[in-house]
Amino acid sequence: MKIEQSNIASLPTKYGKFKIKAYKEGNQEHLAIMSLDFKEIEIPYVRIHSECLTGDTLGSLKCDCQNQLDLAMRFIAKEGGLIIYHRQEGRNIGLLNKVNAYALQDQGRNTIEANLELGFKEDERDYKVIGHIFKDLGIKKIKLITNNPKKIEYVESLGIKIEERIPAITKINKYNEHYLNTKKNKMGHLL
Repeated sequence: MKIEQSNIASLPTKYGKFKIKAYKEGNQEHLAIMSLDFKEIEIPYVRIHSECLTGDTLGSLKCDCQNQLDLAMRFIAKEGGLIIYHRQEGRNIGLLNKVNAYALQDQGRNTIEANLELGFKEDERDYKVIGHIFKDLGIKKIKLITNNPKKIEYVESLGIKIEERIPAITKINKYNEHYLNTKKNKMGHLL
C-alpha cells in the first residue's frame, strides 16, 4: 500500500514546541510528533501511542490512554524524541465497534471478551506504517516508552535496536482497574 506523507510543520502545544508530520495509509492518517531537536538525538525516546478518541480527547476514565499520552508529551518535550500517534481506534476495530465493546464491558465483559464477541481478534492493530515512519525518519536505535510486548516485538522485527524500555505507568482508578488487569494478565502488558 502506498503511504502519502505531509511536509513537516511546527506544532506549539501546552507541553512545549514540537514538529509534526502526517502519514496517510489508505483511510488512516498517522502522526509523527517530534521534539525540535529530534534530528540531533542519536538514540531518541519513542512512544508509539495507539489512538483512543474516548480517552485522549474525551477524557474517559475507562482506560489509561489520555494519561499515557500526557506522560509521553511531557517526557518528549523535556527529554527529546518522537511520539507516533498510531490512528487505529479501539485496537483497530473502529469507533462504532469500540462503543459497542464498551456496552459489552458495561455488562461485565473485559476488553478481550468484548472484541471476540463482536467478531474481532483481541487486537486488530497493524503496525506496518510504523516501519515506514521509522525508515522515513532514519531511526535505527531507540529508547521505547511502552508497556506493550507486541510493540516491542514489532519494533525489534524491523531491525530497530531498543536500547532501553521506559514503562508508561499511570494511575489506576475504579473505572480502569479491570481494563488494566486485563492488559496485564491476558495480554502480557508490563505493568
